[in-house]
Amino acid sequence: HPNLKRTHAPTTYHTTMTVRRALVLLAATPLVAGFTTSVFRAKRSSQLRATPAMEGEALVKIGTRGSPLALAQAYETKKRLGEAFPELAPDDAVSVNVIKTTGDMVLDKALSELGGKGLFTKELDVALLNGDVDICVHSMKDVPTWLVPGTILPCNLPREDTRDAFISPKCDGVASLPDYAVIGSASLRRQAQLLAKNPTLKVVNFRGNVQTRLRKLDDGEVDATLLALAGLKRMDMEEFVTTVLSWDEMLPAVAQGAIGIQCREGDETALKYIMALNDEDTKICVDTERAFLAALDGNCRTPIAAQAHIEDGVLKFRGLIAAEDGTQLEETTREGSPKDGVSIGEDAGAELKKRAPHLVEALNQEVSGAKLEAPKVAA
Repeated sequence: HPNLKRTHAPTTYHTTMTVRRALVLLAATPLVAGFTTSVFRAKRSSQLRATPAMEGEALVKIGTRGSPLALAQAYETKKRLGEAFPELAPDDAVSVNVIKTTGDMVLDKALSELGGKGLFTKELDVALLNGDVDICVHSMKDVPTWLVPGTILPCNLPREDTRDAFISPKCDGVASLPDYAVIGSASLRRQAQLLAKNPTLKVVNFRGNVQTRLRKLDDGEVDATLLALAGLKRMDMEEFVTTVLSWDEMLPAVAQGAIGIQCREGDETALKYIMALNDEDTKICVDTERAFLAALDGNCRTPIAAQAHIEDGVLKFRGLIAAEDGTQLEETTREGSPKDGVSIGEDAGAELKKRAPHLVEALNQEVSGAKLEAPKVAA
């Protein structure tokens, strides 16, 4: 909203919270939260709505989750496709199709209790393999390292800022949190790093879309929360950020800030369209981080963080694995050629596996038998 003033200081937080509260409460209602982020991005209110595909109309059918952030990412993809290919420029040439996932429907449990990241992609995989959609747009941090056979994920859009945002009406950063403060987060990665800094903190399950979490924060359910800065930026909601956390304060999740586009293997038309959107540097960094995650057999149930970036032609990598309670945290760094990104990630994962086998073993025991079955495809 143009009249909302940006503020980062806790002392001025409540000066705009009356207006913000109204907006957040509205955006958190099912009818609004599921289909539009227009209360935060008025200029795009006519865009961020699901456009059901009528058979034979759309040249490309996009599958996406229905959260405001997922829709923002799907419409960003639609816009880029229209800019790259004249035949995809008409509004009805590319449709956006909302597909509800298990992870979106079960919000009263932590992801670690539900079995991992495949909860946000399984139903999309089914729609893709059944031909209901041509491509799927994902937040890459939600995508398992194991892809369903018959699908590929060859494209990443240019990456957004990967850092985490700290949001609180009471404190200006993690370091200023008082003992026994309550932090809302469903992320074991964030929990482990927070508790490593202050073991008295209480981290409670905090799920739902961005607007729902901000409403819960404003209602006083927690003292603070952490969200990916990328999502807030994509929805023009940076005014809610109290401070942005450096990698030293909170190392981000694998592939955080990256959008991935998936298609069926062998679908040359879809592949032609999406490869025109691929950002090579982002793809290299994301592949490096996912190789690290795969080497540790990690998923949403494991406190693992990793980030790679290319600086002056050199790929720089940093990764960590931790105990859930923050009592142990093992970190590693690497530098090398971007073309060796996957090997760098794998080697870093192997090092931590060797250095802290008890941590890796404990984490793998927790996820034993929790891998999602491959989706069934209609005959």
